[in-house]
Amino acid sequence: MFTLENEYLEIAVKKTGAELCLIRSKKHQTDFMWDANPEVWYSYAPNLFPIIGALKDGTYMFEGQSFQLPKHGLVRNNPDVTLHKQSENSLTFKLGYSEKSLKIYPFKFEFYLTYTLEENKITLTHEVKNVDSKPIYFSLGGHPAFKCPVFENEDYQNYTLEFEQEENTKTHVINMENGLISSETKTIFNNTKTLQLTHDLFRADALVFKDLKSKKVALHSKNHGSILTVNYPDYPYLGIWAKPTGDYVCIEPWLGIADHENTNQDFKSKEGIIKLEAQKSYLASYSIEIATTHLT
Repeated sequence: MFTLENEYLEIAVKKTGAELCLIRSKKHQTDFMWDANPEVWYSYAPNLFPIIGALKDGTYMFEGQSFQLPKHGLVRNNPDVTLHKQSENSLTFKLGYSEKSLKIYPFKFEFYLTYTLEENKITLTHEVKNVDSKPIYFSLGGHPAFKCPVFENEDYQNYTLEFEQEENTKTHVINMENGLISSETKTIFNNTKTLQLTHDLFRADALVFKDLKSKKVALHSKNHGSILTVNYPDYPYLGIWAKPTGDYVCIEPWLGIADHENTNQDFKSKEGIIKLEAQKSYLASYSIEIATTHLT
């Protein structure tokens, strides 16, 4: 495990999967990350590459060949991730292609994830390098789980998500049997900025948004005000999720999306897929900002 700290925060990142597992107030010892209780959900903040969510039948097609990838891809739970670089306020992790990875993802890549701690903000910067002689195709994203409620003597329903702008959009319903995006949609917002958190909200799996106007969302406590804000200017999709029995909420910026249940499984035409030309790099960042009222 690797750590960074300053006068406000301490953070920790697991080597396996380069997974953020701790955000803690230095002064008050308040924890903001979910504790990965294995009886509910065993992860803290998986990193998603080169797919988001599930593939139809766990399989995709590329240039006439069939390949299989696990849900959320190659980085999650991967022990081959290494610490590439470290400074006083940053940690950079790396996963490169291997003979093993080429059997399930036929592209030569380098995946970098940098955590930068500045005052009350953690910035996560994804970089994908194409070290192949042909274009590569990928999606990527984050899956951080935040403790909810954060403080004692609170309930889950004391919390809301406060979006940057008034929204009038629908969630794209997930097929519970296979984890794929269905053709069904459900109205979630009606010209409002606020999403009330309840455990029942996630009985039908994640909320999946494709067209939010907002590029930031805050976790808000009825009793303690704003807790933290996730800023995701580079990410067109957003997932909101928790296990219905879990005292946490995941705010998930995505570049890409799970397969649609009617997909033809062609990787090149997969919704949200990014094409990166040979010897080029792709950068995208999101940040987690802890409200200073809880740090001073």
